[in-house]
Amino acid sequence: MSVQQFDVAIIGYGPVGATLANLLGLCGLSAVVLEREPSVYHLPRAVSLDGEGMRLFQTLGLAEELLPRVNVSRNIRHVNADGQLLLLISRGGIGPEGWNHAYRFYQPELEAVLRQGASRYPSIDVRLRCEAFALDERSDDVRIRYENLASGKLDEVSARYVVGCDGARSTVRRFMGAALHDLRSHERWIVLDMILDEPPSGVPEAADECGRVIDAIQYCDPARPTTFVPMPGQRHRWEFMLMPQDDPAVITRPEKIYELLKPWRIDPERSKIERGVVYTFHSALATSWRRDRLLLAGDSAHQTPPFLGQGMCSGLRDAANLAWKLRDVIAGRASERLLDTYETERMEHVRAYIELAVELGGIIQATDPEIARRRDAELIANPTMLRPITPRLGPGLHGDAPPPAGARAAQPRLGDGARFDDRVGYHFAVLARQRLIDALPIRIMDWIDQMGARLVPADGEAADCLSSLNTDAVVIRPDRHILGIAANPVELEALFAQTPWQIADEGETLQRWPAAIAR
Repeated sequence: MSVQQFDVAIIGYGPVGATLANLLGLCGLSAVVLEREPSVYHLPRAVSLDGEGMRLFQTLGLAEELLPRVNVSRNIRHVNADGQLLLLISRGGIGPEGWNHAYRFYQPELEAVLRQGASRYPSIDVRLRCEAFALDERSDDVRIRYENLASGKLDEVSARYVVGCDGARSTVRRFMGAALHDLRSHERWIVLDMILDEPPSGVPEAADECGRVIDAIQYCDPARPTTFVPMPGQRHRWEFMLMPQDDPAVITRPEKIYELLKPWRIDPERSKIERGVVYTFHSALATSWRRDRLLLAGDSAHQTPPFLGQGMCSGLRDAANLAWKLRDVIAGRASERLLDTYETERMEHVRAYIELAVELGGIIQATDPEIARRRDAELIANPTMLRPITPRLGPGLHGDAPPPAGARAAQPRLGDGARFDDRVGYHFAVLARQRLIDALPIRIMDWIDQMGARLVPADGEAADCLSSLNTDAVVIRPDRHILGIAANPVELEALFAQTPWQIADEGETLQRWPAAIAR
């Protein structure tokens, strides 16, 4: 019996797996998706999406479909037991990505949009109720054996690469033999999702100038740390830290839930409990994200406490970083070593988010009254406002180049009003002043063409973007990070000489790597 062959197999079809499937379809790769569940999980889990994620959905052509289903988030306010402001995380307004800094969503709706998006690509084969149980690695592919849970039938497929998007208990991670590095934050919380006929009372600190409840609140109350998050439509989320006196077996019963909700004066007759569950917030990093043809993405590679709203967002960054590298390796344009940069770039990047989330968790979860009192005094005396962080990638394609190499690229509008990403798609791009473009020799133009890059003259806001970088050209990767900048054609050629693509030059195939990778 012949075994069907694919470029990539994705194990798991949550938001990260579905985003990766869309990207691989966009890249023209064939992929099989194996998901054990029969449909989208019907309850909300993740709730936060940042501008970077919305920009990725723009690349996928799905942002406009999502916009009516999300609401814009403004701030996360940390207040003490007396309602005094301790810390403000400001996320209002349009950010450098060209989108609002933060949005909230209902996960089943977001996943439905992503799955519908993947269905646009005939090369993407989604198999629901199919659970992978064995990965047989061979020299040039991986045989994936799986069970059709609906029929009980065993079957198999093969793929050049397998990506585990299968969550914290990842089967792919187990086959890789990768351990989870514990970052030492494991607290149990009650996660409560409610549908309310009208917005809750008792949260004036969450309201905007028009009285709309839009801000998330972290109640840093040592008696019971609590989180409140308004969501799209009539949905609202509360998270209550599980305290020593709580019985996990009964705390999620309706009568107990409405006791917890008393400060918000929630009427049981005008509300519905959508979900109440005790959940442990973990912080962990897989020790390895790639072994030969097996890779990890999303929760299988990292787990982030929810205090920064970056868990799913980090998984989306994984997909954006990985898909184009798989494309270029499978197409033969780059060596497999390009895939090594996936782990080195992403691991340190996501670590920055996890560590900040753990730090915020330490502020929120202080339950000793004296420690909380000292915390309050220090934070009130030193008002703090945090902006969304934008760490550089870890060591990778940018080699030893200083910033802005490895940093996120802004998305300006061009002179005709078009968004930059809409002009370049999921490709490398060279944004340059016209005078530099006019001075480019034929060999550089050939390199740009062979790389599949898009050369974009800088006008409109894009010219201002180059001015802010104090340069005449910037090379931007498909995942919207900066490869490097150049002030003239010589510097641009030197920048291309660091790339790992196999570029034909006078009949010879060359391969060039940045110093950090070559070592």
